[in-house]
Formats: sequence, C-alpha cells, structure tokens
Amino acid sequence: MHLAAKRILSAFDLRLGFVAFAAGSLALTLIHASTGTAQEPGEALWRIGARDNDTAEFSQAPNQFAQYREDPVFIVGLSDPKTDWPYAHPGPADVWAGSRSHLATILFALSHRPAGEYRLILDLADTHDRAPPVLRIHLNGSEVFQQRLPAGGPDDTIMGDVSKGKECVIEVPISGDLLNQGSNILTLEGDDGSWFLYDGIEMAGPAGAVVGRVRDTVFVRSVKPSPVLVKSGEELAQGVQVATLATDAREVTAWLDGKQVWRGTIEPGSRETMVPVARVDQTTEASFAVKEGDRTLLERKITLFPVRPWVVYLLPHSHVDIGYTEVQTEVERKQWHFIDLAIEAARQSADYPPEARFKWNVEVLWAVDSYLRQADDAKKEAFLNAVREGVIGLDALYGNELTALCRPEELVRLADFAARLSRDYGLTIDSAMISDVPGYTWGLMSVFGQAGVKYFSIGPNGGHRIGHTLRVWGDHAFRWQSPDGRHAVLCWVPRRGYWRGFQGGDQLLDYLSELQNSDYPYDLVQLRHCMGDNAPPDVAVSDFVKDWNSRFAHPRIVLATCSQMMRDFEGRYRDSVPTVSGDFTPYWEDGAASSALETAMNRDAAERLSQAEALWAVLEPQAYPDEAFYQAWRNAVLYDEHTWGAHNSITEPDSDFAKSQWAIKRQFAVDADRQSRELLAAALQGLAADSPSSAIEVFNTCGWSRSGPVILDAPTVPAGAAVLDESGKPVPSQRMADGRVLFRAGDVPAFGSRRFSLQSGTAAAADLPADEAARAEGLTLRNAFLAVELDPATGGVAKLAHRPTGRDVVDRTQGLALADFFYVAGRDPAAAKRAEGDVRFRVLENGPLVASLEVRSPAPGCRGLTRVYRLFAGSDALQVTVIPDKEKIRTPEGVHIAFPFQVPEAVLRLDTPWAVVRPETDQLPGACKNYFTLQRWADLSNDQFGVTWVTLHAPLVEIGAIRTDVPKPFDPSGWLETIEPSGTLYSYVMNNYWETNYKADQEGPTPFAYVVRPHAGGYDGPAAAKLGIEASRPLLPVPVRPDAPAGFALPFRVRAEGAVIETLKPLRQGDGWILRLFNPAVQPGNVAVEFAPGETGRVWLSNIAETPSQPVTGPIAIPPQGMLTLRIDARR
Repeated sequence: MHLAAKRILSAFDLRLGFVAFAAGSLALTLIHASTGTAQEPGEALWRIGARDNDTAEFSQAPNQFAQYREDPVFIVGLSDPKTDWPYAHPGPADVWAGSRSHLATILFALSHRPAGEYRLILDLADTHDRAPPVLRIHLNGSEVFQQRLPAGGPDDTIMGDVSKGKECVIEVPISGDLLNQGSNILTLEGDDGSWFLYDGIEMAGPAGAVVGRVRDTVFVRSVKPSPVLVKSGEELAQGVQVATLATDAREVTAWLDGKQVWRGTIEPGSRETMVPVARVDQTTEASFAVKEGDRTLLERKITLFPVRPWVVYLLPHSHVDIGYTEVQTEVERKQWHFIDLAIEAARQSADYPPEARFKWNVEVLWAVDSYLRQADDAKKEAFLNAVREGVIGLDALYGNELTALCRPEELVRLADFAARLSRDYGLTIDSAMISDVPGYTWGLMSVFGQAGVKYFSIGPNGGHRIGHTLRVWGDHAFRWQSPDGRHAVLCWVPRRGYWRGFQGGDQLLDYLSELQNSDYPYDLVQLRHCMGDNAPPDVAVSDFVKDWNSRFAHPRIVLATCSQMMRDFEGRYRDSVPTVSGDFTPYWEDGAASSALETAMNRDAAERLSQAEALWAVLEPQAYPDEAFYQAWRNAVLYDEHTWGAHNSITEPDSDFAKSQWAIKRQFAVDADRQSRELLAAALQGLAADSPSSAIEVFNTCGWSRSGPVILDAPTVPAGAAVLDESGKPVPSQRMADGRVLFRAGDVPAFGSRRFSLQSGTAAAADLPADEAARAEGLTLRNAFLAVELDPATGGVAKLAHRPTGRDVVDRTQGLALADFFYVAGRDPAAAKRAEGDVRFRVLENGPLVASLEVRSPAPGCRGLTRVYRLFAGSDALQVTVIPDKEKIRTPEGVHIAFPFQVPEAVLRLDTPWAVVRPETDQLPGACKNYFTLQRWADLSNDQFGVTWVTLHAPLVEIGAIRTDVPKPFDPSGWLETIEPSGTLYSYVMNNYWETNYKADQEGPTPFAYVVRPHAGGYDGPAAAKLGIEASRPLLPVPVRPDAPAGFALPFRVRAEGAVIETLKPLRQGDGWILRLFNPAVQPGNVAVEFAPGETGRVWLSNIAETPSQPVTGPIAIPPQGMLTLRIDARR
C-alpha cells in the first residue's frame, strides 16, 4: 500500500519505508534566455521555468514525481524544462527515488564575462514539511551555498496542489571570479532530507554579461567502478562506468595506471559508457584517467573490487491492495486486465531468450478467483496455459493478510483457494508472496506445510511502521521452521521491499555495489518489479532485459516467477541457508482496533462458521453446502486483509471515495456474520421447530464432553416452567431479570447433543446446594470456586481469589484493578487517564445459577462506560464484559483495559493461530514487541498456580505497560527490541493512530468480552485452549420438534490426549469428514479415531486439499505445537 499517487507525502511517509519525499527526476530544462545579447544590470542571463508559483512548466508536473528515473542535466539554450527538468527534486529520504542524494546539473556559457557580482535566484514552490533537505550548490567545483531549507507546506503540493505550499526564495551572490568566460557547470544537490519543488531558477549578472552557446565541450561527470562483467575477447573484464556530457561528438581515451584501456566516441548529450578493464581477484587501488587528445578531462584514484557473477531475479507483479487506490470493484477489474496484459506480453516475447520472456506474478489469488469465474472459455484456457508454461506465477495466499488476526481455521482458508486450483486444474502452487505487510504469524508455516508451499517471498513496506523488519531481515534468506518443527519454508526478504525495487540499470548497479560492500552472501539477488499499488505490468521490461543481457555477461537479469526464483536459489544455496524458529510477531494488526466493532463481528463470525461446519458434519455431512461455506470464509478472510480503506481515509474521511471503500470493507464482516448465522440455521433446519416447542436439543460443537450454562429466550419458556433432562429429572434453572431462563446442561458429549424439555411447574433451582450457588452482594460476587471484590473508586476487580487455594491473582502493587479502563488522547502513554469517579454499582442477577454485577461510570473519550461481571454456579471462571459508548473523535487516541495479575515467576504464553508463543523466547529477531495479536487466550503460570485470560473480541494485547503509538513511524527506535516479563496485560481495544488506510474514528457502544480463570498447578495447554474455544463456541440450544431424533453423535469417537480438535467439517467431495487438531501442550500428544459399534471407515493423514495420503490404523503422535489434519472416509 503505497501512497504514491493519491495522497501527500505522508502517505509515502506512512507506508513506504522512510519518508516518502517527493520525486521527480531532475532533467535540465529549457532556459528562456536568448544568447548573444548583452544584459542590462540585474537582468536575468538565463532562466529555467517561470517564477509564477506554479510547477506546470516542468517535467512530471503536477504529480508524477514517482516517475523520477535519473538525475537531470540541463544545457541552457538547448534543453526544455517541460521534458528535461522535473518539478520535484528528491532527497535521500525518498524511497521512490532510490533513497540517495540527487545531483541536478546546469551547463551554461558566457561569451562575455565582465567583472562584478552575479546572482543565482532559486525560487522553490515548496519543501517537505517534516524533512526538508540540506541544499548544496556548486559552481565550477566551488561550493557557493550550503544550508538546510525551511520546512514547507503539506504533501498536497507534490501531489499537485501547489497553492498550499510555502514558497522559499534563495538568492546566492556569486563573484565573477568563479565564472568562466566560456562554459560553466552549476550543480544543485539535496542532501540529508526529502524533496523540494521548483518554481523557477535564474541567474542575473552585471551589465555587459552575455550568454553564449555551450559548444565544443565534453565534461566527465563521474567515474566509478561498476559491478559488471563484460566479454573482452575470450575473457571476462569488469567495467568502470564513465558518465559524460558533451555538446557534440568527441573522441576520448581511457587510461588505467598509465596504460590506455579504451578508445571511443562520446556522443552528444548525457551519456554513460562502460569501459572494460582487466578483472581483479582482490581489492586493487588504481589511477584512472579520461583524456581528449593530450588534454586530461579527469584523473582520479579508484578502487577496483572483485566482481561477482551476479544473477538478478526480477519478479514483475502488481501490489494488490483490495481498495486504497480505487474502490474495490474497480481494483478487481484492473487486476483482471493486468492478467490479460501479462498473457499478451508473454506471447509477444515468446521468441526472446528465456530469461527475457515476460513473466507475471499474481502476488495473491483474490483477483484470480473472480477472473476465472467471469472469464469465457477461451480466456480461461489462455490463463491456464500461461500458468502451465510458467509465464504466470500463482502464489498461494488469497490476499495480503494481517495473518495474526485470522482464527486458526481462517488461516487455513487463506490457502484454500490455492488448494482448490491445484486440485481442479492439476496445477502445482508451491510458493507464496506477501507484500507491504510487516510481520507474519508463526502458524502460517504449519499451514504452508499442509498446503505444499515450500517458498515464501516476503516484500514488506519500505519503512512505514515496519519496526525492525528490514533492519534485521532485509536481503536475508532463511528456512522458517513451523512451530512443531516438521516443516521448514524457504523465505527470502528483499531489502528494497516490494515497491519499485527495480528502477533501471544505474540504480541496479548501485545496489549491487552496496550488496558487495555489505558482505551479502549470495550471488543471486531478488528484486520485486512492482510499479506501484494496483499498478499495471511494465511490459517493456522484456526488451530491457533482452538488451541488457546482450551487453553484459553479469549481472545477468532473469524475469521470473516466485517459484522459479526460489527453486534456483534453493538449488544453489540449500546447505548454507540458516534455519530459524519463532513468531515473526506482526506490526500492522494494530489497525484492526480502528474498527473494533467490525473486528469483533468478524472474529465471532469465524467461530460461528466453525460451529456450523461441525453441525453439518454431525447432522448431514453428505449435503454439506461447500460453495456457501467457501463464500462465507472468503468474506472473513477479506475483512482481515491488510487494505482497510482508502488512501485518504484519515485526511478526508468524509469524502465519497473514503466512505465508499469503508462500506465495502465493512460489508465483508457483515456478510460473514450473516452467512455464518444462515449456515448454522440451515444445518438445523430439519430439526428446528416451526413454533415454540417444549423440546430443547443442546448441541456441543467442541471435540470433548462439556458442561455449561444455556440461556433460553423468554418467549419460548412459559412462566414457572421447569427444565428436565432426557430421563425426566429436573435440572436447576433460573429465571433471569430480563425474562430469559438459564439452566446448566451437564455432560453434553463431544460433537453431540442432549435433549432437555420444558415442563410447566416450579423451576428446580432450589435443588442446587447453597455452597454451589453463585451470589452477588454489594460489591462482591461468590461461588464455590471464586470470590470477587470490586474497587469502589474505579469499578475494576480489586480481588479475584481462587477459593480452593486461597490465592488472590490480582496485582494491586501499581494501584490497578482488573478491567480498569484507560484512555490516551494523543500518542503519549503518560497522558493515559483512567475511568473513575461517580462509579455506580447494581446487582443484575443474584443466583443461584448466575450472579452478576453491573458497573456504570463516566470514561474519557466516551459517553459512558458499562462493565458487567458474571459468575456461574459450577464454573471456576469470571466473565467480564466491558462496553465503552465511544465518542466520535478523529484526533489520535487509544483505549486500553488493564488486567494486572499476580503470579510470581510466571511464564507468559500467548495463543496464536496454530502456535503458542512465549514473548521474547519464541519470537524471531525483528518481531514486534510493542503489542501482540492473540487468538483466544493468554496464560500466566508458574509451577504451582496460574491464571488463564481469554479475550473474545479484542485481539491486541500489550505486556507490562501501555505503549500506545510510536512517535516516529519511520524510525525503528520507537519499537521495542526486547520486552521484560510482566504479569500485567493491557487489552488494546481501540485506536486511530494510523495516518492512512484505517478508520479515522469509531463511535457507539462496543462490547469486549473476557474470561478470567485462576487455576491450581502449572501450565496446562489443552485446558487453556478448551477454555478459549468454549468461550468462543457456546453450547447451542435448539427448540426442536418433540418427535425429532435426540442425542446426536458422530459414528466415531476421537480420543485426543494432549491435543484439542480445532475443526470438524464434512469433506468437500465424498462421504466423510475432516478433523484438524492442535497440540498446545509442552509434551507430545496422541490421537486415535475409534469407530462406534457397527460403524466402519478409513482414516488418513490429509492436508488442506483434503486428499488422503498415508493411512492411519492406530494412535498417531502429535508433537508439541503440532497441527494435524485427518481425513475420515465413511463406509456406508
């Protein structure tokens, strides 16, 4: 997501990789000056542009700064500003211009140069507002000006609205002694900062000064050894690049240590010539000279380094932002068109050398999915043929996902379409690409292992909010081991990220020189060739590569698909690539808190889809509606994709452009929610009663027997009705304050159900023993397991005592309580304000099955704050719901909910999709530590006791302190490199810190639900995982027809020791089931499938494609952190 053409520089700043500071390629422009006429005192001798507070007369104006290619040279009297002088002069902070200083050169001649003072006038339309550069001006080799420019106006100016700029006029007095009668060279260099914009340049002189024509002149602008190898007879020679500027053709010679090594003609204009010199095998100092006849044009010492046989792989692709640059539907149409362009470019270059034939990487499969659905047969066949020929590269991910947001099964579905493509068309998809996003959840490697993905090209943003990603991993390759150690994916991170990694030959050679000087260990180089966000393919690159490879033996350029490049790399460096293991904790998931309500909705929808699939597996597996589930999971995946909105979502949130994109983004979550409910209801359609019924079937969609509360809506339960189990025995129940009826369903079997019924009469709550009841009184809650006391000042939980052990798990040493609410206005954590004062308490329920307290209070940033605490009889966990009624605020802000726990010498473990992560211990270098993204739970345990904390709706957590936002998003120093252990967790629930893409504000009541369970004994991974899953997938009461079958169950039982079942679903094709399990324990586990009496079937190891691989005939081991997919075929 690059802000390239739609926003101000902050967009580049935000998403590029350093400050994206404007651009433009300085090419000298036409000087509006006549030659041969004497000037009046103070009149302009020559001009470039007009000082009219406009940039329209310059090249690339008004907003095409990112087209900057090379530093300009302008010859007064010959050059034209419209074609030769870019309006924007970039600096080293501008990633889009190569992150280096840029030198603009002006050549002019004086046919008469009287003594006196001359003046250079530089009129700038604007400068960068946060990083103005140091401007250096040299005349004929002498520095005449050096000063940092003042800060300018907003980035709107480089995007085309110059009216918002802050004009800067610089007048430089110049002594006539510094000027030549004849040719003169003036250079402008922007250093240590970002861009500035030209309005006009002119030079004035004393009376009698006459501008002449620049002629009979050749200048050697620079000489530098180049990392190229060229054929010289039967040998390979290395090159020295000589940059010249000539007014007409000139014969010159090149000399190395006094020996002539080359003779040739320098053509008029700005030229670069590669002079071959003998290849060296060690660093060598030499004298290099360029001569015209006997006249030495330049002589200097150079250092020749051994040149490596570089092979540079260019991966052409478009960065797929699903929105951002245009409305999502338009982006989709554009990406379809890019596929057609790529196929045609490959056809037209089919007879080129293989390395120059056009290739196209689709990056992600979102657009491929819809392309194939709308394409006619001819287009579909052309596409598939291009894939089979290797000119279209398919990569496994559906979108550029915020992977840590994904529910475990949702992460699997991120690679589901790739599995379907492979199955349906016989394709091999063994690579994945991701762009822009910095950081990726560890469990993705397990998913890749099950998807057959062996290679991962990682192209993060160039600097915006990427923390230490590129500092640590840029230009590194590594094998990333899955959490269970059974898979290792070859990863490669180009230091230039995804955007404009390739910008032509000159910058390529500069880059290779940098790599050689940095001890880069490989001779193969990966460069993404992406023209921008949702930008079309550069179909001319094939001609460039063909020409380049005809001139140079090395670096040899190869247009490649991701899979092709990674296979070649693996073939050469298989044994030298290090293996790493850990979580590459992501940096950008924090943006999901800018739309907390929709994020919660999507999380709930994914869990409900898993419940619905389990119900279909139990009730009607052969009728499984695969396409409907595919579309629902697709919507959940698309909500968690990294493109949240428009490039101007923060600067212009009320624009139609921004609002239309958010409407579509939000709809992904809304549709996933709706579809999950419809699919769940459809699974039950054959059982559900059409009218109020006394028969209640309670379904357990988890893979273990469980007991828990069940709530029936008031209209379905007659006053005074009792709840009976299937044997007719009364079940304790409670009529709640809102009229609903609560009862406890005990021992509901795994993936099964129990029948309960309603009967007129007195509810049987009195049968519950007093010491098991839940009660509320004053500021306290109590049941057989827990005692809770609230803080009268803040409304938080001041005490949470585990009654069997007597331990209080609340850490009060810092004055905090559980569920204390904090609001930060701005980015400084020191400004955090706690919700307190005028706290009001109310007993909502007083048992015996449920006791609850409601706390209402004012809260900063909110219209009000409601917190509800619940204890259920028979439960050892406290339920907490926090509901801020958020005000609409568009200045930066953050909302945090504290959970300070007291567990001495505890180890903190965090639940992520298909991995359990210990902060610091299980993190890769460069991972985010300011905040973490959870799935369901965190556990703090020592050897004797601990506490498990479940978050249902808010995935972000900070450890030890509120860290809100980094003050400088492009500066890695704001991101933690280490994190100290702490028992205090902050649920990071809301923010609007981003400067682009995410939501500018959110308002209204937004509930965040938590479960807190103190426990005796040390860490128990399966118990923690089950607590999280049960909280996310409640027991489902279904009013059914009284004559409907009861007590549903699968024809098999799964015995899982040390592992939990994450997913049960019917096969997409065939009669059977898929089971996906995970082992969150620290010890190996075992899984066995046992068929019920009279039932038979076959069990296979399987994968994401659901294909059978190895048969399973007994228990199968599952290692710690292991992910296991089983296929069960029924025999009916």
